[in-house]
Amino acid sequence: MSRLVSFVIPACNEEKNIPVIIKEIAAVMTDLPYHYHFLFVDDGSSDHTLSVLQKLSKENQQVKYLSLSRNFGHQNALKAGLDHAEGEAVIMMDADLQHPPALIPLLLEKWEEGTDMVYTIRKEQEDLSLLKRKTSALFYDVINNMSDIELEQGTADFRLMDKKVVEAFRQLREHELFIRGLVKWMGFSQAGIAYMPAARFSGASKYTIKKMVRFALQGITSFSTKPLYMAAYLGFSFAFLSVLYIPYIVYSFYQGHTVSGWASIVAAIAFFGGLQLMILGIIGLYLGKLFMQSKNRPHYFIKERSWENE
Repeated sequence: MSRLVSFVIPACNEEKNIPVIIKEIAAVMTDLPYHYHFLFVDDGSSDHTLSVLQKLSKENQQVKYLSLSRNFGHQNALKAGLDHAEGEAVIMMDADLQHPPALIPLLLEKWEEGTDMVYTIRKEQEDLSLLKRKTSALFYDVINNMSDIELEQGTADFRLMDKKVVEAFRQLREHELFIRGLVKWMGFSQAGIAYMPAARFSGASKYTIKKMVRFALQGITSFSTKPLYMAAYLGFSFAFLSVLYIPYIVYSFYQGHTVSGWASIVAAIAFFGGLQLMILGIIGLYLGKLFMQSKNRPHYFIKERSWENE
């Protein structure tokens, strides 16, 4: 009996991409000895994504969907899909076709060899802007230097996970999800495959610079307390430097030298004030994470699911 593969695909305003990705994956899976189905997660789309999924699920039994009550974000949408996936292997993909379906046979081949998790590593496109390349490289450098996990540059959320890995992932209760870091932290046998991303078929990227910066901060603060140590070291360093200034003040007083220049004093106050605010901000990030985690809210709410109508 052939094994079941689930394709978990989050979708936010992807009405034009959904029929195409179904067709592309089906073309690849036709010659492979597996049963498969699609599990789309409508993440609060404002276009006709849900209507398209409703129509396709009636026409094709392989198409299932979850519709979330609002937009909960890409990572929470992925979790919703993983929580409801039934396959012996689960493949996570984006709906925009930048994750090439042609790579699926290789993911399954690695899985059949006994690898519990097969992740992909995105190669940088030649036409990608210099700013985008630099910020992407900086993202992984900061993550690797500041956290307790090691991610290859270009690691994507396009991956295959064995059923036992998915079941282990469901036990995680973190509020701010950084899935590519969490699955690396989980262990199990893992292998990486490089790929060149295809052009987006339709629509625009949902990841703005602001969202990427927030995503990086979530990744760092989820896996390390190093920023807190850095804040403490900075505080101790500047406190020590300020102590060294005391002998100069005493010497100037007894020698009758005037300590002139209120501008330099104001500049020093502004500098140290900014430093204190930065340190307080770092501490605040961790306290905020504790505050949100203590609420223990669900990662998502489901408004509708296709199999309720079966």
